[in-house]
Amino acid sequence: MSRIEITSLSASPKIVDMLSEIIVEVVTNGGSVSFMHPLAPETAKAFWNDSLAVAAIGKRVVLGAWDGEMIVGTVTVLLDCPPNQPHRAEIAKLMTRLSHRGQGIAVALMHAAEAMAIQNHRNLLVLDTAVDGGASALYDGLGFTLAGVIPDYALKPHGGLTGTKIYWKHIGDPL
Repeated sequence: MSRIEITSLSASPKIVDMLSEIIVEVVTNGGSVSFMHPLAPETAKAFWNDSLAVAAIGKRVVLGAWDGEMIVGTVTVLLDCPPNQPHRAEIAKLMTRLSHRGQGIAVALMHAAEAMAIQNHRNLLVLDTAVDGGASALYDGLGFTLAGVIPDYALKPHGGLTGTKIYWKHIGDPL
C-alpha cells in the first residue's frame, strides 16, 4: 500500500467531486450503497453535500483515505442516534476506488472509524452489507458479529433483490 493518510472530511467542491466520483464508480460496478445504476453525478454531489453538511454539525463523521492529492476511499460514522442509544454509532458508505482495492485501505478506514466512534464516546458499532457482493469477509475479519440476514432487503444497483447482513461490534469501554 502506498502512503495513505486518513482524515475527517469537510465540504469543498474538490472533496465533493472526488467523493462523487467514488460513489458513481462503486455503483457502476455493482456496489450496494443505497443508489441505483446509473447514478447521475448531480445526485452523487447532492448526497455528499448533504452528508458533509450533517458532518459539519457533528451528527456524523465522513473519513477519507488520501493517496497524495486524491481521495481513494471513504467511510461514514453515523452518530445521530435516538436518545436511548447514545452509546451506538453506525458505519455507512465504506467504499474504495477500484484502482486501490486489495491494498488494505478499507481495513485502515474501518480502524479509523472505530477510533472516531470511541472518541465520540460510542462503544457499539452496527452496520449492514449486501449478501451478494458485500464486504462480509472484511467485517468478519475485523471482529464484527453477524446478527442475522434479512432476505430481499434492497435492490442491487443493476436490478434484482439482495439480502442484507446485519453486523455489530463492541468497541472501547462500556458506558
